[in-house]
Formats: sequence, structure tokens, C-alpha cells
Amino acid sequence: MTELAHAHPSGGYILEELHVGMAAEKIVDVTEDRIRLFAEASDDFNPVHLDEAYAARTAYRGRIAHGLLSAAFGSAVVGTILPGAGSIYVSQTLAFHFPVRIGNQVRIRITVIAVDPESARVELNCEGFAADKLVMDGIAVVRVPRRRKPQNR
Repeated sequence: MTELAHAHPSGGYILEELHVGMAAEKIVDVTEDRIRLFAEASDDFNPVHLDEAYAARTAYRGRIAHGLLSAAFGSAVVGTILPGAGSIYVSQTLAFHFPVRIGNQVRIRITVIAVDPESARVELNCEGFAADKLVMDGIAVVRVPRRRKPQNR
């Protein structure tokens, strides 16, 4: 059974609070600004992302968002909702199935599929959908804190 998790009041779940089936979602708009900012941040200025005239002559028949931009939306869920603050990526597999375009909304769904108490790691199924079509998926391994830091008083 899948249980939709919401941001934990502390900012992040600890290992002992996580269980298989927990899931979280976030919807993100793909905008011109996001694509340009991602190009700046990643130094990826491939014209298929930035130049409509160039992109119109490709198999995609127009501009598409960087695949790793959509993957970064998954990172946002992992870092802010599930598991949340304090979680650290160890690895990530990714497969891209369809292009994402300016104006699309991407719905990211992260689901806990395994919890390893010994290594303090969880495996997460990561999926991205645009118009209810699976556009990307993969498995992330994330290290999660075992206990909360005491609050400074």
C-alpha cells in the first residue's frame, strides 16, 4: 500500500520513520526561465534546449528541456519532502522515455522501495510524468540520518 507522505515538520524523516510504500509528489512547471537557468547552472547550452530554429530541424521538432532538469525536480522531492533534509544521494539510475517541453508540468513521484537499517540507506523509485505519460524513471539510493540533531536553544 502506498502512503502519500507530506513534508515532515522537522524538515526531514529519519531512518526509523521510513517504510516501504511511503511516497511523495511534487508538480513543477517547465518554463523558459527554468531551462535558461539550468543551462547556466550546468553549462549545457545544447541548442536543442535553447534555439527553436535549430531544435525545429531535429527529431524532436522543437525545443525540449534538459533531461537532467526533470531529474533535478526529483532531487527537490528527495531533499525537501521524502526523505527530506539531511538525506544525501549515493547513486541514481535514470531512463528518459519522452521529451519534456516548455509549458509542460512535470509530476515527480518518489516511492520508498527498500529500507536498509544497517547502512542507513533507502532505495527510492523515482518517476516523472508529463500529461500522465511516464517521461523518466530510475532508482535512487539515499543515505538518511538515523536521528535528529538537537535544536540549539
